[in-house]
Amino acid sequence: MAFVGSGPGDPDLLTVRAASLLREADVVVTELPEHEPMVRTVLALPEPVVTVDEDGNETVTEVPGPEFIDGGFGDDGQPLTHANRAKVVVKQAKRGLRVVRLMNGDPFLYASGPEEAQACAKAQIAFEIVPGVSSATAVPAYAGVPLTTKTNREVAVVTCGEKVDWSQYADNRTLVLLSAVGGIGDIAKALIAAGRNANTPVAMTQTGTTTNQRTVTSTLENIAADARAARIAPPAITVVGDVVNLRDTLSWFETKPLFGWRVLVPRTKEQAGSLTSGLRSYGAVPEEVPTISVEPPRNPQQMDKAVRGLVEGRYEWIAFTSVNAVKAVREKFEEYGLDARAFSGLKIAAVGDKTAAAIAAWGLRADLVPSGEQSAAGLLADWPPYDDVLDPINRVFLPRADIATENLVAGLIDLGWECDDVTAYRTVRATPPPAPTRDAIKTGKFDAVVFTSSSTVRNLVGIAGKPHASTVIAVIGPATAKTAEEHGLRVDVMAPNPSVEDLVESLADFGAARRAALVEAGQPVTKPSDRKPSARRKATSS
Repeated sequence: MAFVGSGPGDPDLLTVRAASLLREADVVVTELPEHEPMVRTVLALPEPVVTVDEDGNETVTEVPGPEFIDGGFGDDGQPLTHANRAKVVVKQAKRGLRVVRLMNGDPFLYASGPEEAQACAKAQIAFEIVPGVSSATAVPAYAGVPLTTKTNREVAVVTCGEKVDWSQYADNRTLVLLSAVGGIGDIAKALIAAGRNANTPVAMTQTGTTTNQRTVTSTLENIAADARAARIAPPAITVVGDVVNLRDTLSWFETKPLFGWRVLVPRTKEQAGSLTSGLRSYGAVPEEVPTISVEPPRNPQQMDKAVRGLVEGRYEWIAFTSVNAVKAVREKFEEYGLDARAFSGLKIAAVGDKTAAAIAAWGLRADLVPSGEQSAAGLLADWPPYDDVLDPINRVFLPRADIATENLVAGLIDLGWECDDVTAYRTVRATPPPAPTRDAIKTGKFDAVVFTSSSTVRNLVGIAGKPHASTVIAVIGPATAKTAEEHGLRVDVMAPNPSVEDLVESLADFGAARRAALVEAGQPVTKPSDRKPSARRKATSS
């Protein structure tokens, strides 16, 4: 049994020990509604699939992972008391399974951890305490507000309520106020009456450490009105003291280039990982919408014949032009009971670093990766011509998608090679996203959309419609840009090199330049979705 601090909200703030215990857990007793999706994110677990039949009956298809028990709310939807939470924890611990009690922030700091741990001790259940990052320290840090400085080394954390004697906080130490949103007006008046200067700086941060974080800075005299005008709502952390003045130079999270941007990622689920994590690192809120589904070829006989030929030594080279191609061949090998030893004596080419990494994960090493542009053209530029003296076999196995272009085949033939261009997998249009997502795309509720291929442009427009004119369009290269323009979209950002990393960095540069221009003009920093032009975007020539 382990009591584990979940931190203030950002899954990346979980401790290494917390993540390890979650991976081993049979049961996770949660505290907040967002805890289950947090654990699924940390463990890379899919969400349960809910299907509805013609009669409206829902069926939930469970997926691998721990069992989740709600320890925060009862069946009536009301928050459980500390005593009732302890009963839930003890009941689960007595099952003899590995149980993690996931608690907001730190289990022993402004939490019910001590009461629940005492209940376990009384029931003679062994337990472990895993500290978590407290919102009392993390949220101010994410807001760029240090709690101490070399001249101000005292801080007090206060849970606000009717019984607080504010006269004891009349000195100049830093105050961190919990649960202060509703009563901030009365709290500020009490502190001023106790002797605090009415101009003492105050910062109130809502939903801290998440990309929904918002901070209002004010003074004791004005914080109630300013927080009300900004519609600050719980959960929020309030800091009172001169340290708030340092936010102007230390704000690092809310000033990220894409902070709070809702970015549409139209890719397959398998492909979206690195793109999504890169966007998050710049403060964006990525939303993955699959536009392509990868399926086996309609006629598998061609692939079967090619794999048999590979084993029999029919080929000199195999060229992988995508991670999906590697996956398709590997699955076919597993179907036949083969392993990487069948590649003995065969030269392997990869179109880029990502594909080479997928090959390496199979225990193989790519003999040829483009030294320049990571594309079919770059691969051709480095491909050696056929030499009838040095090359005993002149045939290349090329497992690809059904929609792949013929440029690579034509180039290899020009170099003297014969190609078996085999359909290893099909890319088909995915089902349309839910109606709210389609509406968000069309009405400009997304700040940006990133296109990583021409097919993602065609398929997104096909299943969901055109992105709104205010949405920033970012593309991975010229071919994708041309397709976007053909569909009536103006391209705002194009990666200098056709890689996900360069695409994300280019969009971040665009966001940073946009932010700087707004600041220089003395305008509030807004997101593209906040400023919607009345006319639809028209395509421009590149």
